Amino acid sequence: MQQNHLRALIACLAFVPLTGAADEAELGTLNPEELTINSVVDKASRGETPMMVCAHGYFITKAGQHERAREVFEACADAGYTQAMTWMSYMDDNGLGDHENPVAAAEWDRLAAEAGDPIGEFNYGLDLLRGRGVSRDPILGRKMIDRAAAQGLAVAQELQSSGYDLDVVTPDADNWKYAPNF
Repeated sequence: MQQNHLRALIACLAFVPLTGAADEAELGTLNPEELTINSVVDKASRGETPMMVCAHGYFITKAGQHERAREVFEACADAGYTQAMTWMSYMDDNGLGDHENPVAAAEWDRLAAEAGDPIGEFNYGLDLLRGRGVSRDPILGRKMIDRAAAQGLAVAQELQSSGYDLDVVTPDADNWKYAPNF
């Protein structure tokens, strides 16, 4: 008996018009992706760059999706996040998500340094000491290292105390990369 009532109820409901039902165009995305690479890249592309979106760029690049990480980092760097600037430098310096571009890497380092970021100052100091991506300028390079060291960056203090011996901070496996190109 109950089964018959249930069947009758289902049959009646099948013919009830759905009044007031709205479609996705009217309400927006009804079940948006959250905490996915797609959602993070989408937010960054719309200029939504809170710290958590920017932090996800790290996980995206560690997942090997460098082109997508670049989208996030570039949007965040454009919004003023110096950590994103140093990540863009790293990616440009190592050819991740695009070809290797030491000039662009040094420019990202310079922007981070000008914003007062100690890692940007350190990296730009190294660029200047090596002449990688910029003209070699040991005086300005040391000044940048000194600024980073004054902010407490341990690796800058270590380089300073070594008399700016680049071998202290550069593994010998990378010497080929920083050798003069003449």
